Amino acid sequence: MHLLVVDDEPKVVGLLKRALERGGHTLEVATNGLDALELASKGSFDALILDVMIPPPDGLQVCRKLRDQGIWTPVLLLTGRGTVEDRVIGLDAGADDYLPKPFSLHELTARLRALMRRSEHAASDVVQVGDLVMDLAAHRVSRAGQTVELTPKEFDLLEFFMRRRGEVLTRTAILDHVWDFAYDGASNVVDVYVRYLRAKVDRPFGVSSIETVRGVGYRLKP
Repeated sequence: MHLLVVDDEPKVVGLLKRALERGGHTLEVATNGLDALELASKGSFDALILDVMIPPPDGLQVCRKLRDQGIWTPVLLLTGRGTVEDRVIGLDAGADDYLPKPFSLHELTARLRALMRRSEHAASDVVQVGDLVMDLAAHRVSRAGQTVELTPKEFDLLEFFMRRRGEVLTRTAILDHVWDFAYDGASNVVDVYVRYLRAKVDRPFGVSSIETVRGVGYRLKP
């Protein structure tokens, strides 16, 4: 996942950064509400980890402003105040979940996974990463307005990359998701299909959005 962490406590930011990057996530950091709004408005994030008590505008105001702008990136609020009333205020501001401090990193990552599952389930039929657009209902892909013809398996692989943009995907994870656990075909099938995708969605447009992460797998640039 590509995450935006918003917190003005260096120790908390350092802890989250180490834990999340070890988990294979990429992240950007903001320490105040103004920077958070700018990054969240311009960036493509899978989720926001947003502390309530940040330099103004505070986390609740940031969340409200994002929702007013039509930005529905999942938001996990962090706060030292954990009463029922505080949680209700946070959720009413547009947050998707609420985690009081101090918290367990295991619980934080579990809540992030749950947010992503809910987000994907409720996702639009259209997925977009930059100028690459996938219409799931019409089973159609385009880049820079030009239609890209894909086979069903290429389509499934590209959808997985786009849903997990910015995240390093191992070959095993790709096989499990796009093929299945019982797959017993060629061991290099992922590499072969990545080449097919690059030949169709990257090279004709002069871009290299599907990156090889040496010794690990592949990543679609967010």
